[in-house]
Amino acid sequence: MMTVLITGASSGIGAGLAKSWANDGYHVIACGRDPARLEALHQYSPNISIRLFDMTDREACRQALADCSPSLVILCAGTCEYLENGVVDAALVERVMTTNFLGPVNCLAVLGPQLVSGNRVVLVSSMAHWLHFPRAEAYGASKAALTWFAESLRLDWEAKGIAVTVVSPGFVDTPLTRKNDFAMPGQVGVEQAVAAIRRGLAKGKNHIAFPTGFSLILRLLAGLPAFIQRALLRRMVRS
Repeated sequence: MMTVLITGASSGIGAGLAKSWANDGYHVIACGRDPARLEALHQYSPNISIRLFDMTDREACRQALADCSPSLVILCAGTCEYLENGVVDAALVERVMTTNFLGPVNCLAVLGPQLVSGNRVVLVSSMAHWLHFPRAEAYGASKAALTWFAESLRLDWEAKGIAVTVVSPGFVDTPLTRKNDFAMPGQVGVEQAVAAIRRGLAKGKNHIAFPTGFSLILRLLAGLPAFIQRALLRRMVRS
């Protein structure tokens, strides 16, 4: 039986993916920090086992993930905080970078030696780093760092036969995005996100972006000359 390890499984996309693979008979190791939500996942299906730990804690990662030997790793946990009025809050930036970038790195440091040829690692990034959105300095930088890391790691792991996939979602209706106080064009539900990710992985894609229409728009904007991008993005700056 293939083992799928998922971080950020307490809610949102991670929880949706955990249920989806468990429904198909896979063994799912659901990882997160919320004991009640993880226990609910365990009760949902006998195919789901749980690991309770904080992935920003390197030693906790080592202890929790030492004996997993997964065939598929999906590093889905993340957070988002915004800078307001251009005030650089170093503690905020550190929290976001630690969770979104160093957390997955901590997990990979432990899981990497357990992976073998034919395995795949999936890192959930975001479309946000394609454009320099105001207020998103910390979030965009963290996802840009994660994507860069993943793309480089893919090259180093190709010889080992270990695949690396980057997922770049747009807005997905999760507890995290429900905190946003602005319009979220192209928003999709968790079920749609899960379906898009699973379709992409079934095709062996190195990069999965959804929803397609919103992804195309952002890619086109990202390809515009920098001065045009800045002119458009300035309209989003709050007074």
